[in-house]
Amino acid sequence: MSRTPLIGMAAALALVTTTAACGSGAAETSQGGPPDVVAAFYPMQWLTQQVGGSDVKLTVLTAPGVEPHDLELGPQQVAMLDRAALTVYVKGLQPAVDDAVAQYGADKGFDAATAVKTLPLTDKSENTDVAYDPHVWLDPSRMATVATKLGERLATADPAHAQAYKDRAASTAAALGALDQEYAKALATCQTKTLVTSHAAFGYVADRYHLKQVGITLDPEQEPSPTRILEVAKLAKSEGVTTIFTESLVSPKVAEVLATEVGARTQVLDPLESKPDGDYLSAMRKNLDSLKSALRCS
Repeated sequence: MSRTPLIGMAAALALVTTTAACGSGAAETSQGGPPDVVAAFYPMQWLTQQVGGSDVKLTVLTAPGVEPHDLELGPQQVAMLDRAALTVYVKGLQPAVDDAVAQYGADKGFDAATAVKTLPLTDKSENTDVAYDPHVWLDPSRMATVATKLGERLATADPAHAQAYKDRAASTAAALGALDQEYAKALATCQTKTLVTSHAAFGYVADRYHLKQVGITLDPEQEPSPTRILEVAKLAKSEGVTTIFTESLVSPKVAEVLATEVGARTQVLDPLESKPDGDYLSAMRKNLDSLKSALRCS
């Protein structure tokens, strides 16, 4: 994962200093309108839209199709974090965002990972400053908890609309709870419980629904060794795996090599790090259909 260049951060610091001197502060809103809220990447964007509604002015840091790990922040984005009423992010996923929040908006940051029980990082060698797996949004039940906590944080940041935030949070949590029940029911009776993915992003899905995740690589930016590929191929054959999952923002080449070795097919399982076709709920249901087919669930 790339880090924001020092020269860029220096420029950002200069701009933020100028902005602060002009009187922008966390409690201020954009021209007297809704409070500015920043979402770091797509799942937090979707959640904030659901809970914040028209009562917030939402800006997203990561453009569609951009790998969120690689995000670098420009001066205007850093200044935005400084003046925002709230920044919604997941610490450990985007180092540039973590650094900017810590420096310019620590008291106005909502780290979704703090709202739920996290899982340990599969491999401590992955390039992150945290010891947990940051992919919390892939478990609908955890996302429901995050929705509730986000409603509380928005209510504190904008008391005039506190009840509206809490009401929308409750509605969003209910929709996520229903999705969780769909997953639980569909994945309760599957012929195999082994989920082979291009990289280990689906630990929360495996944990919640009693599956076993096997990642070909533990870091999407590192190529697995030939030994690792053979190791996973042997396991996949022994456990009757018929599908090797790839991702929308990651090259499928390694997964295709493994699939050929195993005699399996490849299929996309979206980690939702970028905006999918449709929205979060529809993309998660599409993932569920893929899982049911791959794991041969009745």
